[in-house]
Amino acid sequence: MKEEIMKRILTVVMAIILAVSVVGLAGCKKEEEKKDGGLGNAKEGKLVVGLDDTFAPMGFRDKKNKLVGFDIDLATEVAKQMKLEVEFKPIQWKAKDLELKSKKIDCVWNGMSVTPEREKAMSLSNKYLDNKIILMTSNNKVNIKSAKDLEKYNIGTQEDSAGLEMLKAQKNAKNFMKKVKEYPTYDDAINALKSGRVDVIAIDQVLGAYKNKNLKEKLAICKYALGQDAYAIGFRKEDTALRDKVNESIKAIIDNGKAKEISEKWFGKNLVIFKKN
Repeated sequence: MKEEIMKRILTVVMAIILAVSVVGLAGCKKEEEKKDGGLGNAKEGKLVVGLDDTFAPMGFRDKKNKLVGFDIDLATEVAKQMKLEVEFKPIQWKAKDLELKSKKIDCVWNGMSVTPEREKAMSLSNKYLDNKIILMTSNNKVNIKSAKDLEKYNIGTQEDSAGLEMLKAQKNAKNFMKKVKEYPTYDDAINALKSGRVDVIAIDQVLGAYKNKNLKEKLAICKYALGQDAYAIGFRKEDTALRDKVNESIKAIIDNGKAKEISEKWFGKNLVIFKKN
């Protein structure tokens, strides 16, 4: 009887010791993450960049299926500054938060606009590129001079985009949001516009201008724009050390003229900025 009681006591004691050990190890891990501020895969010498590979000229595939673009060149140069290998991983744009949280990528770096929602969900870098959200149409009968005019038309944009957020932010949004159609990519939205499924699209000026260069039938820019915009890089909330190192490297390539060179290559002018959010 005594032996049985002793066995039970020993089992309980061992269970307590095991539980304390697990908690202790978890605490050490959290303390370690807290100490380095979160570096993601950079601790192993690699930076994994998540991107929408249809978002020209920021990140897209050329005729040889190679990933190219302004952000591709900029991220590659930043990785060099940080002495890191860079890996570009195409993702579904609407899944970017999940990709970050599951640690499949270290950052979202692909013409990502700064929005209040993203500031809450991510740790954002400084703003590094100027942009604007504009309205474009292929129908010369479409005339949008104010937000009120949006109520007359079917509107397309990319899902989970800054264009969608700015449409929702219009004071009269409740009068037209039911007619807004969301597409997986901006390419899909442009195709919907060209086929007449929508009358107008809300799109990044950077992308719209680039696409227009390659279209035989040019799209028209509406007089009314949804608002000013800027791009930043999104990191996990805890990865502040990685964010800061990327910020430092961007500042370095701005100072040495490399960022200007990359911008002029893709836009024909220098659109690079460096502003805190």
